[in-house]
Parts: sequence; structure tokens; C-alpha cells
Amino acid sequence: MRSYTTVPGKSGEYLANYEARGKAIQMKYLGKMVGYYVTEIGPLNQIIHMWAYEDFADRATRRAAMQADPAWQAFLPDARAMLASQESRFLNPAPFFQPRWQGQAEP
Repeated sequence: MRSYTTVPGKSGEYLANYEARGKAIQMKYLGKMVGYYVTEIGPLNQIIHMWAYEDFADRATRRAAMQADPAWQAFLPDARAMLASQESRFLNPAPFFQPRWQGQAEP
């Protein structure tokens, strides 16, 4: 799970930029988008996205490939200029929970 807090007033611009330039790149490398959300109540100006990985090594491999892509590197400066902070968390499913994506082919 990754949370971005945008500079106030920049959430809409960030989302439009991401949809136009960043989303396809992330889908190519990261594959299993679980969700992409904006906050309505609570901390404002936050964008939260979640990606499913087989394990932490899978995440590291996928993200390294994405970081090596020149198109991703071209996207980052404009995106980062709209962010005030970032936070990442790696969540493991509880023993009794099987994520919906598990066993499904990537899009």
C-alpha cells in the first residue's frame, strides 16, 4: 500500500497526470492493481494505491524493472513536484484470507 499526500490543490492534477502518463507504465510492470483511492474524510489530499505481489522479492523485482524504464523516469519529476509526502507499507494477508487476485492471470 502506498499513500501520497499531495500539495493542497494538486490532487486532481496529480491524478490526471498519472492517468495520462504513469498508469500504463505501472500496469506493465506491477501488474495487479488492487485499488486506487482518494480520501474524502480524514487526512485530506491523500491518494492511496495498492498493488498485489507474490512476496517482497516479487515486489522488488517488479519495481526495479519499472525504475529502469526511461518512460517512468521521465514521469517522476512532474509527479514528485505535486507530492508533499509518501509512505509505503507491505501488507501480508491474514492466514484465513485469500485475496481475490490470487491464482488469477495478470491483466
